[in-house]
Amino acid sequence: MTTHGFTLTAEGPFDFGAALRFVEDWPATSTLPSDGKALRFAYCAESDWLPIGVSVTGAPGGVSVTTTRAAGPGIRGEVARIFSLDVDGAGFAALGEADPALGDLQRHSPGLRPVCFWSPWEAACWAVIVQRSSMLIASRIKQRIAERYGARVTVDGEDYAAFPPPVSLVEAGGLGLPAQKEEWLRGLARAALDGVLTAEHLRALDPVEALAELRSLPGVGPFSAGLILIRGAGAPDAFPGDEPRLFGILREAYGLPEDAPPGAYRKLAEAWRPYRSWASFLFRASGYGIADDRKPADD
Repeated sequence: MTTHGFTLTAEGPFDFGAALRFVEDWPATSTLPSDGKALRFAYCAESDWLPIGVSVTGAPGGVSVTTTRAAGPGIRGEVARIFSLDVDGAGFAALGEADPALGDLQRHSPGLRPVCFWSPWEAACWAVIVQRSSMLIASRIKQRIAERYGARVTVDGEDYAAFPPPVSLVEAGGLGLPAQKEEWLRGLARAALDGVLTAEHLRALDPVEALAELRSLPGVGPFSAGLILIRGAGAPDAFPGDEPRLFGILREAYGLPEDAPPGAYRKLAEAWRPYRSWASFLFRASGYGIADDRKPADD
């Protein structure tokens, strides 16, 4: 099989090894085979919704990428977004120098940047599937949907199922989900085909506008909207509007009272501009072993 290669270089600190370790522990991707050196996956590129296989390894100052089909600017941009390499991170370290709590996390996981879903479309589907479910069960259901409706792509000799494109789920039933969730997924598929669930569209909006637009979609509440914008579209400077787990971690880190209102957390995050998403990600990742085996909060 013909493959195509390119490299992506980071602006500012970046450690692919830290990203790979995160992926191995992240419930949404923990089922991916890993040899500790490369990340391999398949997805439907939002530039044309066609499947593509990707293999990523570390390279000096960035990553080396091999794809199963030609990678134009759109594909390169999508892979860069997945690893937050499409953002100049040179100024992120300075935030940790001014904020001891954030600085401790940066020193504990040097070079770790947010690792995103393969697309905002997949992030939105995950947000619906995982509601009132454990992340382990949600991961299995998402994988079953990929195997039933998605294409199989061979990457480095292994077969991977790409989560299906929106057109495949517009009329799909029998997804192994409650009827309400299946209807929500079909609604999200229509929104994706209309261009709403794309990184280009969501990141062109002010984060407040993007979150409001996402909350208008079926099955998407405040928590899910933040997930889609930050971990789907890779917006670097948005703050989750309502995420109890993150708020709990921040209360402990900064000594906020138990009854602190959401505005107190937003005010705290102002000091992290223009990397509010990145800082939130580090705090969120620091609590993975404590919180993420529980059922996620419902929207």
